[in-house]
Amino acid sequence: MGERSLPETCYPSAAPRADVWLWIGHAVYRGPSLRLDHHSGSVHCLAVGVDAPFTLHADSFGQRTVRSALIPPRTLHQVVAQGTRMLFCYIDPGSPRAHSCWDHMTARVHEFGIDHNRETALIGLADRDCLDPTEVMDLACGPGQISLDPRIAAATAIVRAHATGTITADQLAGEVNLSKSRLLHLFADHAGTTFRRYRIWARMLAVGRAVAKGTDLTTAAADGGFASPSHFSDTFHAMCGLNASDLLGAGARITVLD
Repeated sequence: MGERSLPETCYPSAAPRADVWLWIGHAVYRGPSLRLDHHSGSVHCLAVGVDAPFTLHADSFGQRTVRSALIPPRTLHQVVAQGTRMLFCYIDPGSPRAHSCWDHMTARVHEFGIDHNRETALIGLADRDCLDPTEVMDLACGPGQISLDPRIAAATAIVRAHATGTITADQLAGEVNLSKSRLLHLFADHAGTTFRRYRIWARMLAVGRAVAKGTDLTTAAADGGFASPSHFSDTFHAMCGLNASDLLGAGARITVLD
């Protein structure tokens, strides 16, 4: 990763707060356990119980108590924490790390990866007063090897670059010299998520960046391409399992690394 973009973020372990870090292809949350409803994410999410195991609920197997789990996109689930703090690593499907993270899961339960082989080390990192999120992602995924179709890699980069715009599947297909139907098929096959969900993910990152710069949530959501505050709120809840206003109201700090 080269030199760190920003210093490590520190807080006394006796008084944890919520921190969110955003950078190209990744997001990391470390902080208090949240009361999450059932939701279905747009990207891969590695969940780690910092202080204790958590219960993972899914229709395909009911429930299972684990300390770490890799949750794929478009998979309805609920994480019920048993400890005080959680670590969530969100990995862009357009990143080679989304594929390499699966190699570190020691078991598969239906569509979920269970028990990261570096789980103990990840817990140790997350338990530090000072946390470097890039170190967490390096440990969780390794360097990753590019295995994505280059046209889909280009497509994900274009969507991120135009996150606040209204780029359509037809326009994107033209940009990467594919038919619309072929683009949508390859996108789902190689990225593991749909074009529509990936565009939502890119817009959410744009909103997070704007909030980190001091923009209020309503304005950031409108500038990010959401039709209304309720549209943003409903979309965020469906994707993350809680309301963005609740997360920010709890004092979460957003840091942009790139």
